[in-house]
Amino acid sequence: MLRSVLWILTSLPLAGHAADAPSPAPAASGSLAGSLGQMAFGLVVVVGVLLVCLWLLKRLGAPRGSARGLKVLGAAPVGPRERVVLVEVADQVLVLGVAPGRVNMLHTVDPAALALPPAGADTPDATGFAARLKTLMETRKS
Repeated sequence: MLRSVLWILTSLPLAGHAADAPSPAPAASGSLAGSLGQMAFGLVVVVGVLLVCLWLLKRLGAPRGSARGLKVLGAAPVGPRERVVLVEVADQVLVLGVAPGRVNMLHTVDPAALALPPAGADTPDATGFAARLKTLMETRKS
């Protein structure tokens, strides 16, 4: 039954072509270039519409990114899809358990106990890799 339906559906275009008038001579190369031009123009229009839609979604959508007063201090994986995350909110540090579809607060920690750097000190320490690389490059130049 299914085979007969598929055979009928696939033979319909052939029957339609048999009833058509004889086709004119093969298309000239100019019409091929015109067809390619129309196709390229259509593609450019579709891509342009997509870009405009993406821009509108980004512009009108909900703001993304980090919220004010919320800072992720670090994360450690404890399973294939589970993590423990340290998050600083206001003057507290929260220890969160993050799993697919769930976030649980495990503990709160005093920021003084973690020995966190001050809020304005986002510069790397002078003994880090970048500092060593810089001194090596300076000694190589001289």
